[in-house]
Amino acid sequence: MADRVEDAERLLRTAFGFAAFRPGQEDIIRAVLAGEDVLAVMPTGSGKSLCYQLPAILREGLTVVVSPLIALMRDQVAQLRGHGIDAGSLNSSNDPGENRRVAERARSRRLRLLYAAPERLARAEMVDLLRQSRVTLIAIDEAHCVSQWGHDFRPEYLELGKLRDRLDGVQMLALTATADAATSMDIIDKLFDARPRVFIHGFDRPNLRLAMRAKAGGRRQVLGFLRGHRGESGIVYCRSRKQTETLAAFLRGEGFRAVPYHAGMDKADRDANQDMFLREDGVVVIATIAFGMGIDKPDVRFVCHANLPKNVESYYQEIGRAGRDGLPADTLTLYGLDDIRLRRQQIEDGKASEDQKRVERQRLNSLIALCEAPRCRRQTLLSYFGETTPPCGNCDLCLDGVEVFDGTVEAQKLLSAIVRTGERFGTEHVLNVVCGEETEAIKRYRHHALPTFGVGRDRSRSEWRSILRQIYAAGLVSLDIVHYGRWTVTERGWNVLRDNERIEIRKDVLQPAKPARRRSDETTASADLARADPELLAALKRLRTELAKARGVPAYVVFPDRTLIEMAALQPTTRDRMRDVHGVGETKLERYGEEFLAAIRNHEAGER
Repeated sequence: MADRVEDAERLLRTAFGFAAFRPGQEDIIRAVLAGEDVLAVMPTGSGKSLCYQLPAILREGLTVVVSPLIALMRDQVAQLRGHGIDAGSLNSSNDPGENRRVAERARSRRLRLLYAAPERLARAEMVDLLRQSRVTLIAIDEAHCVSQWGHDFRPEYLELGKLRDRLDGVQMLALTATADAATSMDIIDKLFDARPRVFIHGFDRPNLRLAMRAKAGGRRQVLGFLRGHRGESGIVYCRSRKQTETLAAFLRGEGFRAVPYHAGMDKADRDANQDMFLREDGVVVIATIAFGMGIDKPDVRFVCHANLPKNVESYYQEIGRAGRDGLPADTLTLYGLDDIRLRRQQIEDGKASEDQKRVERQRLNSLIALCEAPRCRRQTLLSYFGETTPPCGNCDLCLDGVEVFDGTVEAQKLLSAIVRTGERFGTEHVLNVVCGEETEAIKRYRHHALPTFGVGRDRSRSEWRSILRQIYAAGLVSLDIVHYGRWTVTERGWNVLRDNERIEIRKDVLQPAKPARRRSDETTASADLARADPELLAALKRLRTELAKARGVPAYVVFPDRTLIEMAALQPTTRDRMRDVHGVGETKLERYGEEFLAAIRNHEAGER
């Protein structure tokens, strides 16, 4: 086995020109070369394809790669052939002659990798071809599509387990970038006869800057975000086909190379726009979620959601299309009450089973919790996938900060309601207890007699719903999305309940978002950083450190970096001008304004 791994390392350098394996690749390749069945969950851009390409080249026999998109098959076959590797695909976009040649090379056992869609692999004549071709491995890309709990379920993927049986239990490798615990278990159940080796190599994409904002200007907010990325390639996701057309036209009017993409377009136009994006620089695709799966463009510098995504998994996969080259990339998600209402309606009106609808409701709640998170955005996102991380310093909440208050008492009220009802109930029942709503279920379980019944009548139900989402985002409670959405209290939650830990709650998301007071075409702090006086910025940071130490709080609680950068760029010398600086509200102006104004005036006096 050691020799084969060494061969893989050598091939990695000689055939692909890579100096070393990326994290996680070597372990998976070692297991595949040993003949083990494998489920691999790896972040987008981590090099999943090499996990089956290298073994396919090193071993005898044919590797069949299941891919959902013709465009991806075409690109990967072209790349492999460019490396001198005999690969081909069978798909409807090939001319009949090409499909015949690929089939013959497979049948004569000259082909190393064969790409095909799951629909084609279900055909009897395709199974006969594979039986003649000595298949040694089936590699299933986007394996989450097999799961009813996944965000992109495709019924044709369910046939792949049967294909394995028809090929006498051939070895199988399933790969995905997005699978929570429920989805992973479903993949194993649908594709494997026995539990495979499972490799989960993290979901973190530290090069992606994460940001979410309540809608206050719609397309003008999108325009403001894009103005910080002129000349770069990116994707803007929209809710409807019509919106892709109108937003693309609006952005073209603002000087961007923006093209629409949606399933209702003429196929030739849709393919032309996709090819333009893949092959040229500085093209922005305005798309529905029909665009993106399998797109392997490494230099996408930004992804913007003009509307709330479907769920956390969809959000993660869609932003994952940015920064695949490992260089910094930017993301922005806009969300509003209309988005939430529409998504809830789509779930309720859908044809899914009640179990699936229940899971989708909880997934939507998790996404809203991410939008309203009171702490580092990346911490909340990764906790959804069962990972922990320190504050990232590369999200809007780390960089800009938020206005918070001590929400320990509010959290304790919710936690107590969850505990006193036996940690067996979902959101609405818990809220009914806290808000004092005597529903039939409340009376049946005698929960109106609990000490916590009605303790939250001082706040609205929508406020309590937001607080519940925030303590979920903060890791105080856990949500079982498969078993009826019941809430349970985590170890950290017990610390808060016992008064051993305090918790801060965001104030801004407890009421509907108001239009931004400042310009709506807000860009990142990079432009202000370029204009900021470095000596003044250093002085402001020193002052912030002194004030933070005196108050015993983190520095960003005084002012986040972005505020100081903008101060150093605009150099306000009056209270009215200071109000124009991002992040300076009235409370902070009263608390800190004079000291920072004095620092700016002293700097100007020193320059004179």
